[in-house]
Amino acid sequence: MSFKVVIGVENLSKLITAKEAAALIKNGSTVMVGGFLSCGTPNKIIDEMVAQKIDDLTMICNDTSFADVDRGKLIKNGLVKKVITTHIGTNPITGSKMQSGELEVEFYPMGTLVEKIHAKGSGLGGVLTPTGVGTILEEDKKVIEIKGKKYIFEEPLGADYAVIYGSTVDKYGNVAFKGTTRNFNTSMATAAETVIIEAEEVVEELDPNNVVIPGIFIDYIVDGRK
Repeated sequence: MSFKVVIGVENLSKLITAKEAAALIKNGSTVMVGGFLSCGTPNKIIDEMVAQKIDDLTMICNDTSFADVDRGKLIKNGLVKKVITTHIGTNPITGSKMQSGELEVEFYPMGTLVEKIHAKGSGLGGVLTPTGVGTILEEDKKVIEIKGKKYIFEEPLGADYAVIYGSTVDKYGNVAFKGTTRNFNTSMATAAETVIIEAEEVVEELDPNNVVIPGIFIDYIVDGRK
């Protein structure tokens, strides 16, 4: 039995437009933005954030993508004051803004960044990681020794908003993914006060066996086909 039945907009209480989604985000907010480069990114919402000039943002993301697409547009248009990320090598504009002092960039190893987000989403007080011990990552942080091995204590990382992507989303906000599009989206869904998801496809109901993010974490849905 198939559960995948496409429904009309009027039946979705969580459904809003990309324009309405961007308008929810306030200037000066901390925003998690899902995606790995251009895989699994909420492009329509990002475009509306650029159009509405949502400014003075702190952006948490795996990377700053490329200069002229998705998250890179937020950097290029000067809407981000600080980015917390793992790498910026694919976006030369991020690098030049960092060097000129226009943009603050805070780097973490990828595993550390996602575990900080996991910690927030799980209600934990932080995580211990050996990654970065003996490097500049130790600066201004506690180093704890357990059974002769040193660990850096990393605090949880949350946000005011998470703007994420889902391959298929049902009217309750349950989310399924195709392949690697899940990337950071799954973790970010648990770690923000307000979570907005851009769906590649909106359906009546998902088979529970296919649900990756339960709908309880999703506040608003944007139909990416509209």
